[in-house]
Amino acid sequence: MAAPKKGRSASAQSKPGRSLALILIAIVALTGGMFLSGHTTPRLGIDLAGGTSITLEAKADQGSAINKANMDTAVEIMNRRVNGLGVSEAEVQTQGDRNIIVNIPKGTNSKEAREQVGTTAKLYFRPVLASEPTGSAASDSPSPSATGSSTASPTPSTSASAGEKASSSASPSASATSQGRAVTDALKADPSPSASASASASASPSASASDAATGEAALQATYTSLDCSKASVRAEAGEGAKPGDSTVGCGEIQGVWYKYLLGPAAVDGTEVDKAQAVYDTQTAAGWQVTMDFNSKGAKKFADITAQLAQNQDPQNQFGIVLDGEVVSSPYVSSSITGGQAQISGSFTQEEAQNLANMLSYGALPLSFQEQSVTTVTAALGGDQLHAGLLAGAIGLALVVIYLVAYYRGLSLIAIASLLVSAALTYVLMALLGPAIGFALNLPAVCGAIVAIGITADSFIVYFERVRDEIREGRSLRPAVERAWPRARRTILVSDFVSFLAAAVLFIVTVGKVQGFAFTLGLTTVLDVVVVFFFTKPLMTLAARRKFFASGHKWSGLDPKSLGAKPPLRRTRRPAGTAAGPVETKEA
Repeated sequence: MAAPKKGRSASAQSKPGRSLALILIAIVALTGGMFLSGHTTPRLGIDLAGGTSITLEAKADQGSAINKANMDTAVEIMNRRVNGLGVSEAEVQTQGDRNIIVNIPKGTNSKEAREQVGTTAKLYFRPVLASEPTGSAASDSPSPSATGSSTASPTPSTSASAGEKASSSASPSASATSQGRAVTDALKADPSPSASASASASASPSASASDAATGEAALQATYTSLDCSKASVRAEAGEGAKPGDSTVGCGEIQGVWYKYLLGPAAVDGTEVDKAQAVYDTQTAAGWQVTMDFNSKGAKKFADITAQLAQNQDPQNQFGIVLDGEVVSSPYVSSSITGGQAQISGSFTQEEAQNLANMLSYGALPLSFQEQSVTTVTAALGGDQLHAGLLAGAIGLALVVIYLVAYYRGLSLIAIASLLVSAALTYVLMALLGPAIGFALNLPAVCGAIVAIGITADSFIVYFERVRDEIREGRSLRPAVERAWPRARRTILVSDFVSFLAAAVLFIVTVGKVQGFAFTLGLTTVLDVVVVFFFTKPLMTLAARRKFFASGHKWSGLDPKSLGAKPPLRRTRRPAGTAAGPVETKEA
C-alpha cells in the first residue's frame, strides 16, 4: 500500500480563493460601516486641523494622592468646561499617570481655553432666590415638579424684582437687601453689601447703602437679561463671582435651560466627605443621592436648611453649583441635622451616579500645572497635512518604482497588496476616530509612511524565498509552497519586533508621539493580515498562470536570469543491483 504523500497541503493550493474572498468581504463590510457611520474621513489632530493643545500636569499639593479616580473626574469636569466654550470636537484625555491633554480644534482662543481648564474646579451650595426658564421654552414651559433636580418657576413679580415680595416668610425691603439678595436676613447675619465684615465696618452707612443699591441693580439687570439657552451665555454666567457674593447661574431641567439668582455660598464642596447613588427599595422612591458632611459642613448645612425650610418655592431650594453651572436644585422641607442628607427625585441610575460624582469630586483635591500650550492655525495645519501626504506619496512611488524595476511581473502582486493594506488602514482610521477618539496627527502620518517600507519588506522576503527555490531548480508551483513556511517565520519575527517596539513606545510616551506608535502598531498588524490572507493566496493563483509558471522574462521569475540549476530528478538504479534507498541528486 502506497504511503501518503507528505509536504504541502492540498487545500492550501487548491482553495486560495477562500482567503481572498474573506479579506475582500472584510474590506467591504468595514467600508460599509464607515459610510453608515457618516465618518468617511479620519479625524485630524490639532497639528493638522488647527487648534489649541494644552498639556496639564497634576500636582498632589492639597493632601490627596494622584489616582485614577481623581484624574478621570478631572477629565469629566474639564470636558464640561471645554464644552461651555461652544466648540465642537473638543478632546480631553489622560496621558500617562499625571498628565491631561486638552485638544480644542479650529483655532479656539488659547487664553480663554487656558482660563477654563487650568484652574481647580469649585463646588458650592447656594440658596436659590429666583429661577425661571429661558429661551424659547420660557413662554410655554410648565413649572416642573419639586424633585431632587428641579426648580419652580418664580412668579412674574418675583422675576421682575428679586428684592421685593420674594418670600412670604421673609420679605425685606430693597434698602435692607445686599446685592439684590431677597433673603439676606435669613441667610446671613451681616446685611452689608460686602462679603467681608471688615470691609463693611470701614465704610460709612450712606456709602454702604449706595453700594448695596448699585450692586443690587447690576445683579438684577444681569439676571433679567440672562438667556441660558445660549452656550456662550452659559459659559460666562456667574464668571468671577466670589463665594461670599450673590450671583447668577444656569441649569438644565428635562431639556429646558433655567436661569437662577443665587445667594452667597452657604456650604463649600470641600465639606462633603462622600456622596453615593443608592436605590430606595423601601419607599419606592427610586434612585437617590446620599451625602455625608464633615463636622464643619454638617453645622453649616443644618443652619442653611433650617432657614430655607421656612421659605416658599423657589426660595426653599439650594443650588448645587459646579463651576458656575447649577447641576441640581433640590428643595428643603425641614432642617437637616446629623451631617447626612438625601436628595430624592425622578433620577435615573446614570443621573444619580453623575450627581454623586460631582458632589464627591466637584472641588478637586488636585491642582494642575500648565506644561505647554501649542496653538496651530488652520492654514498651518493644512500645509502640514499637505506636506505629510506629499511625503507619503513620494515614498510610495519610490517603493513602486523599485518593485517594478527589480521584480517586474511580481510587482503587480506587491502593488495590489499595498493597495489592500492602504484601504484597510484608511477605513480603520476613519472608524477609530469616533470609536476611541483616535486623531490622525503629523507623527501618525509619519508612522503610516514608515509602515510602507515594513509592508514592502514582507513581500520582498517572500519573493526572495520563492526565487531561491527556483534557483535550486524547482518549478514555480512547488517553489511557492516550499518558500512559504520559511518566509512566514521570518515575516512573523520581523513584524513582532516592530509591534513590540511600537507597543513600548506607546506605553512609555505621552502626547503626539503616541500617534506615531499607534499607527505603526496598527499597520504592522495589518501587514500580517494582508500577507497571510491576500499576498500568499494571490501568489498561489499567479503560479497557475502561464505567464508566471513558464518563467517569462518579464515575470520576475525567469530561471535563466536567476541563474537556476538544472531541474532536480532522481537517478535511475543500475540493472541487477539490489533494491535500496535512492538518493536525490542534482544533474
